[in-house]
Amino acid sequence: MTEEAIDTRIVPTMSDTLPEGEVERITTDLIGALKTVYDPEIPVDIYELGLIYRVDLDDNRNLTIDMTLTAPGCPVAGEMPGWVENAARSVEGIQDVTVNMVFDPPWDATRMSEEAQVALNWW
Repeated sequence: MTEEAIDTRIVPTMSDTLPEGEVERITTDLIGALKTVYDPEIPVDIYELGLIYRVDLDDNRNLTIDMTLTAPGCPVAGEMPGWVENAARSVEGIQDVTVNMVFDPPWDATRMSEEAQVALNWW
């Protein structure tokens, strides 16, 4: 499955053994779950902010998520990976979740979706 079939803001690496329909459902549900997590200082969810850099789904339905923060000194840096993990675990069929905090490349506003830009009046 190509990146474009899922979402160009997530670079999926996924199992070749899971049925395509199941991967699409998990992806849709995961995006919905990630959109429930907000940076408390910014009124936009972490998905639309572009804080999710990579998602891997393996043959055993385990997720590995690479994410970043808007700034390395973010006051919720220690808590946000747990919020993301809990949200991802809510997706039906997911067995385990690992969240990695990464800072390369550094986040910048170009990673935000149009929806986030409108919400923040950056249009």
